[in-house]
Parts: sequence; structure tokens; C-alpha cells
Amino acid sequence: MSTYWSELTTSLEPYVPGEQPKDRTYIKLNTNENPYPPSPKALEAIREAAGADLRLYPDPSCDALRETIAAYYGFAKEQVFVGNGSDEILAFAFPAFFSANRKILFPDITYSFYPVYAQLYGIPYETVPTDEQFRIDPKTYAVENGGVILPNPNAPTARFLLVNGIKEILEANKEQVVIVDEAYIDFGGESVAPLIAEYPNLLVVQTLSKSRSLAGLRVGMALGHPDLIEGLNRIKNSFNSYTLDRLALAGAVAAIKDRDYFEEKNRKVVATRDRTTAALRELGFEVIDSLANFVFVMHPQKEARELFALLKERGILVRYFNKPRIDRYLRVSIGTDEEMDALLDMLRDISV
Repeated sequence: MSTYWSELTTSLEPYVPGEQPKDRTYIKLNTNENPYPPSPKALEAIREAAGADLRLYPDPSCDALRETIAAYYGFAKEQVFVGNGSDEILAFAFPAFFSANRKILFPDITYSFYPVYAQLYGIPYETVPTDEQFRIDPKTYAVENGGVILPNPNAPTARFLLVNGIKEILEANKEQVVIVDEAYIDFGGESVAPLIAEYPNLLVVQTLSKSRSLAGLRVGMALGHPDLIEGLNRIKNSFNSYTLDRLALAGAVAAIKDRDYFEEKNRKVVATRDRTTAALRELGFEVIDSLANFVFVMHPQKEARELFALLKERGILVRYFNKPRIDRYLRVSIGTDEEMDALLDMLRDISV
């Protein structure tokens, strides 16, 4: 702790990302990365963009990418915002739509960046309890608040709230912005983006990191009413007008246009997830039904912390959260069939 830090810096409890070790080669099932490479068309577009034009600033309005996203989802360009990963978009959304004099709501078990953003911007918040199975009850969000944010599917539990459930939350909060963080929506869930036409207070945030295998490129998107998009732009342009570089813009456009590759790889991830879920249950694990590219699991007789340590020792990384209610669980990202078979074999050995 430095004497040069501000009071805010001193008080912050920063988000802790998943481990990215450099000491050895691991099977990485801890950060929800896609096990398959990006679209070849995206890689080619990035190579072509890596030329003399890198001396020039990129398009600050990201028109080509926003038009591509708009066409893909059936929106107008004015309903699309893009940023340096969905995390940056969320970082813009908090000051754009939430204020310091009204508490916001999000689930008690959820993406751990939300309380960090709230603390950073001085926004009060209240966590809304999920039930014993980590399910979100829309009725618990029908209370006085200054905004709502929740992931769907939720992280790290993988629980999915049906569209009607999100609609119930929107109906109860028409005067506040409701942000639905759909980072994992492409692995089997139904997006609530079509509800934007009916609810001008709905902001849907997605990312190219997971389902389009571009975690290293850092591209996220938000869909919403033009007024919400303009709010995000006001914050962005008060912070950094050039949030996406030329390579990211080119690669993202090509990745979104390559629908066939996107759908093929997602089908493989889903098939592996479902097969792994069945195999884990045969090994005695309790597995929450997942519509994400990860599963949330616990073993009635095995401590999650112990399993985490044993797997890491043997070269497999999963995610362990030492937090109340979920400290008996492991979050396991879905890798290739070969990687998941290695995990299952290791768990069989450990369980003996």
C-alpha cells in the first residue's frame, strides 16, 4: 500500500481474473475461453489490417462493425455500441445509468465485477438472494431501486432465466435501466435482445470473447434504445474515443459475418458440455444444468478446494471461488473432447 494512493485506490477491492499461469503447460479449464481457434476469415482480416494504416487512428465511431452487428441482429446502427470487451462496456454503463443516491440490484451469486464497479463509482448496491439452487426469482426485483444488472446465463452458476422472467423484471422496473449481461448466451440460451423494441430501458451486453473465440482481441457489444447507446457514447468519449483498434475492428467484422463457423464450433462446445455433464454425474458430482460454456459442479464427499489443488498439481486448471454459498463448487470451462476426457480420467483417479 502506497502513501501516494488516493483514498479510493486504497479502499478498492479489485476484481481477480482467472489464473493465467506461466510456470508450466496446463489444460486450461478455468477462464471460460473457447477451446477452438477463431474463424479463419477473422484471422485473415486481422492479417490484412496489420499494414501501413496502423499509423492512423481507427474509426472512433466503429461504423463498419456497428453496421455488421446491426445487420446480424436486425437492429439499426444507432442501437449498437461496441467497446474493448464487454467488461469495458459495463464499466461505461455503471456511470452512464446508475447514480450515487439510489441503490442498484444484482444477484448475491453473480459476476464478481459488479460490486467492484459499484465501489469504483460510488454506487450503492444491494444483492438479491438467489434460492438454494441459485435460481433468480424475478419477483424479488420488484422493489425500489436505481437499476438492475444480472448475467444470463448467470456466472458462475450457469443458471438461465427464461425470457418471461427477464420480462417480469423489466415490467417491474420501467423507470430504471435493466442491464442483461449475455456473455454466454450463444451456448443454448435465448437472448432478450428482441425485447428492446418493447422496453427502452433494456440494455443487452454481449461479447465476442466466448462464442467467437476472440478473448484475446477484446471486443464487446451492447444493444439497446438509441438513447441508451448515446449515454454510453457520452461516457466513452469522456474517457477514450478510440477504444477499439484497427485489428480488432477488422477481426470482429469478419467473425460476425462467418456465421457457419460460429455455429459449427458452438455446436461442438454444447455437445461436449452435455456429454461431460452426464459423465460427471456418473462420477457422483452434482452438476447444475448449464446453457453456458462451463459447468458448475460439486461432489458431496469431496472438498472443492482439495479437488482444485489436486487437479492443478496434475496439470488441469479449474476455477475455485472461496466465497460463501459457493465454496463447495468448482466452475469447469468446456474444452475439447480430449481435454474433458483428461479431466474425467483425473477425477476418476482422485475419487478412488
